[in-house]
Amino acid sequence: MTSCPLWTSVRRVSDPTFVPDSQQRGLVALLPPTARDYAMLARFDRPIGWWLLFWPCAWSVLLAGGEDRWGLIAWLLLGSVAMRGAGCVLNDIVDADLDRSVARTAQRPVASGRVSRQAAAIWLGLLCLVGLVVLFQLRIEAQLVALGSVALVAAYPFMKRITWWPQAWLGMVFTWGALVGWVEMRSDHLVTLAALYGGCIVWCIGYDTIYALQDREDDMIVGIRSSALRLGENVRAGVGAFYALAVALWAIAFWTMRPDWVGLVALLPVAGHLAFQVVTLDTDDGENALARFRSNRDLGLVMALACWVVGNAGVI
Repeated sequence: MTSCPLWTSVRRVSDPTFVPDSQQRGLVALLPPTARDYAMLARFDRPIGWWLLFWPCAWSVLLAGGEDRWGLIAWLLLGSVAMRGAGCVLNDIVDADLDRSVARTAQRPVASGRVSRQAAAIWLGLLCLVGLVVLFQLRIEAQLVALGSVALVAAYPFMKRITWWPQAWLGMVFTWGALVGWVEMRSDHLVTLAALYGGCIVWCIGYDTIYALQDREDDMIVGIRSSALRLGENVRAGVGAFYALAVALWAIAFWTMRPDWVGLVALLPVAGHLAFQVVTLDTDDGENALARFRSNRDLGLVMALACWVVGNAGVI
């Protein structure tokens, strides 16, 4: 992979602690150095992560008919920010040694030694407390579903050591909010929920495969496994297949919720956006891959609008 231009551009940034995919350099750079390290440890400099965690939550609420549940959606957004941060802190504690061997991650706070593992663990606990506050805003059934993800989250950092498809595990973990939002709203239409969640999982596999393109060379050196490496020269075809399956499953979800053509038409912009990612993806260009990965934030909004259209007049 030709990743030199991306890494070189990072070296030009005045503060070398920023990693290549930092987005909020201006905002985070205003913080004192110590506070900045904790913000970066929770990836507050990279909001794309919590957007991707949040969108499946919003989709399920809107598809379930929660077009007036903006308070719930706001709580789920706060929970997404906090728990995505907590997951990143846990990942960095577990992966500190591996991160030191990868150019893109070598300057992460724990890997570089700027934040100790003990201090990171305390920060992890504080973020989880925020998540606990959000949890208490849900009804008991949704609370139990949310807690069901804990074991999956804890196991994720180890998946890249034992399987070529850690992205599949991430898909189950990172889109779990679709289950939580749905169960908070209702307990029926489980086929719709299964199709929505299944589509979210393969969507996540697709976009995280794109993200993993940035690290292929370093991952091969240090022995980290990923779907980008497993697919080899077939990354674009693989991502296209995952995205196509996601659209097919979401079409089933929409049809079982509202069995008419309006729901399928609402899904066309989503399919078009995903197709654009695949067609314009350059698997040898780190900047291109990062841009296509980040564009899934916008895809989330397009899908949310589609879910609102279907859920607003769905079969109740």
